[in-house]
Amino acid sequence: MIKVIIVDDHNLFRMGLKAAFRNAYPDISIIGEAEFGKDLFSLAELSSANVVLLDVNMPDIGGADIARRLRLEYPDIKILVISSENGEETVKAMVEAGIDGFISKRKGTPDEIVDAIQNIVSGMEYYGRDIAPIIFGVYVAKKNTAKVTSEFTEREREIILLCKDGLLCKEVASKLNISISTVKTHKERIFQKLGINNTMEMVQYAMKNGIIRIE
Repeated sequence: MIKVIIVDDHNLFRMGLKAAFRNAYPDISIIGEAEFGKDLFSLAELSSANVVLLDVNMPDIGGADIARRLRLEYPDIKILVISSENGEETVKAMVEAGIDGFISKRKGTPDEIVDAIQNIVSGMEYYGRDIAPIIFGVYVAKKNTAKVTSEFTEREREIILLCKDGLLCKEVASKLNISISTVKTHKERIFQKLGINNTMEMVQYAMKNGIIRIE
């Protein structure tokens, strides 16, 4: 069972999503909802959630600020943005805040939302068709400005390869017999070396630039 919390200030949207999940997707359970950003962090269910569905425009706290706090306090929770605000600057800000996916409210469907949830829970990232070109543009811009380096430790290369296989931090830690915090520290150092912000970019960049060889 995938446990989900909805953070959106539109009651009709929350109601519609809950009804769709309840009727057609029994493997997804809505365990909480928040009309304001501040309410999310007071939910008792937050620590047991797998995914937070997050709107960008909240009445009290911006979506990027919520995402950054979630990343800091609940790093294992996946963040899927569902918003009608999908301009380039907004998408870029949310990606830099550490989200796992982004779907436009204008074009997204319950089926796509479920597909996105399943993808990000499995360790992948998901961006809707109208969001993907923006993500690619952000990636290209970073690739052109970042300093390419192959100065990786053997441990960092191991972590990149395991992330390439879709393993989560806790799974990487188990494979390498190290702590989850150590895995996260290594990933942060890799991100700094490549001038990137998330796992998808890390693997893409390392593959395209020959920093790792994929057998």
